Amino acid sequence: MASDASAQPVLERIREYDRRMVVLRQSAALLHWDQETYMPGAGDDGRSEQIALLESLAHEELSSPVLGELLEQAGATADAGKPGGVDEALLRELQRAHKRAARVPTRLVEELARTASSAQTAWRRAREQAHFGTFLPSLERLLGLRREYAEAIGWEGSPYDALLDEYEPFTSTAEVQGVFTALQPRLTELSRRIAESGSPVHNEILCRDYPVEAQERFGRQVLKSIGFEFERGRLDTSTHPFSTSIGGDDVRITTRYNARFLSSGIFGTIHEAGHALYELGFGESVRGSSLAEGASLGIHESQSRFWENVVGRSLAFWKHFYPALQRCFPAQLSEFPLDDFYRAINLVQPSLIRVEADEVTYGLHVILRFELEKALIEGDLAAADLPEAWTASCKRLLGIEPSNDAEGVLQDIHWSMGAFGYFPTYALGNLYAACFTEAMQRDIGPLDALSERGDFATILDWLRRNIHSMGRSLAPQELCSQLTGHPLRAEPFLNYLEAKYTPIYELS
Repeated sequence: MASDASAQPVLERIREYDRRMVVLRQSAALLHWDQETYMPGAGDDGRSEQIALLESLAHEELSSPVLGELLEQAGATADAGKPGGVDEALLRELQRAHKRAARVPTRLVEELARTASSAQTAWRRAREQAHFGTFLPSLERLLGLRREYAEAIGWEGSPYDALLDEYEPFTSTAEVQGVFTALQPRLTELSRRIAESGSPVHNEILCRDYPVEAQERFGRQVLKSIGFEFERGRLDTSTHPFSTSIGGDDVRITTRYNARFLSSGIFGTIHEAGHALYELGFGESVRGSSLAEGASLGIHESQSRFWENVVGRSLAFWKHFYPALQRCFPAQLSEFPLDDFYRAINLVQPSLIRVEADEVTYGLHVILRFELEKALIEGDLAAADLPEAWTASCKRLLGIEPSNDAEGVLQDIHWSMGAFGYFPTYALGNLYAACFTEAMQRDIGPLDALSERGDFATILDWLRRNIHSMGRSLAPQELCSQLTGHPLRAEPFLNYLEAKYTPIYELS
């Protein structure tokens, strides 16, 4: 990129395009958040039109030939790994996004946004009724539009590549398949060893009456302790927990509570807080720009899985918080020592619901969804056959079968959003989290010592300096290699699981 003063007006014009696109995306995010939290049920049609308009306006800005000319004048390249600073990174990300957007007609973007908005309402109704057929027409429309989108973008190995790249840049379907092919047997084997251990680990302690109001009070206490700033964010409830950024100082999370299962609210809240802390930690050099995003959804997920599991399900974390939890629920927990609670929240047992799955079997849930949505996009599986395929895959990978569509094929919101290509990032997030944890402990020492004394600020400070502040300035593999000295590997995650669950289940 030219560095003399004559290049500055070009860069400023590019930044102005970027600022408008960011504001349009944030405005759409606010409408999405409202739709999932407080919008009246009859407001769906109007909301679909509002979101579709904002999405189409953002697309027009991004696909503008004028922006393309400005990026060319600035010497923008879409390749990862090029040395440079924040300006070069912004040009790279905008060039990548512009090239994609220029290939997709505004009509298709608008139709996708409108269809996805109404499909989410159809999904919620179908889930309430536990009836897949209610959602099927919307799903078929979304699949058709997403296949059309992939064809417009272009692909080499699989049409799924075009969709995966939106969420995990510079990563191919074949690479994900290779990671999962190596990961699945190790997870299955560890799950088998645990099942055959005969160790008495139970979670009945979590299945008592836990009033939702008290769960929320405790969740807010945890959020404040780990660094979530309520003056810059909100906590609400929704059908499916999520986190969304309305602005640099307005990041909102939702959770859901189960009055008969304590883990849902606690760990759903911590998980979404991990996403929110990332969004709230972007540095001044990237705030307000397209670089104020996660390096990828895999990296984003590494933050939520880190806080939920590496920190939140550790014995040290509950040495600090269990007395407070007992005070919130004295009738339910006063008779149970910490060790009983710790073992209960780390029960490994194949379950039907992904967001409530244990750390060992969680990856199998993701592999199940990856295989099915890849087959849907590639045309090897018809949408109408999805419930049957889901049941077969669930039995093969987890050894259990759903009794209805709500606890099976309808449990996740992602397909109703048209977010095909998203699910692999959940499993990649586990792997990134383990790699980053090793690097963190080399720098600041054992996390257990910090968690036990409630020093979450030191942990958050490391994440802010090394991951959050840079936003999307580095590609995901660049970030991983820079912090750990290695590309993404499964071994740190598998080592973490072995080290944690061997003593819990007294494995040989």
